[in-house]
Amino acid sequence: MNIEERSAGDVTVLDLKGRMTMGEGDELLKDKINSLILQGRRKLVLNLAEVPYIDSAGLGEIVRTYTTVGRQGGSLKLANLTKRITDLLSITKLLTVFETYDSEEDAVRSFASTSD
Repeated sequence: MNIEERSAGDVTVLDLKGRMTMGEGDELLKDKINSLILQGRRKLVLNLAEVPYIDSAGLGEIVRTYTTVGRQGGSLKLANLTKRITDLLSITKLLTVFETYDSEEDAVRSFASTSD
């Protein structure tokens, strides 16, 4: 898996590409999020459009990321979920935990309607 970082105003968008499985993306995401938090970047969007598969370790890492960002006073939103990922979040009841958006634009725009 690889992660590309972009900025949309004061929102950081992370494009995740590839399978998110134990040893194949979970540690990469953890390191990237920790780095962003240290830089004071706390408005994050995970673009999952090019993630074909997430296993339990990958899902656990997304939950950990959500918790870490939240504890730092930030916000993590998910965008462009595939049907498989939507189904996974639905089965695990995590769909009610995360803020999910059909497009990256909607996710980025949602930060404008919330105050810091």
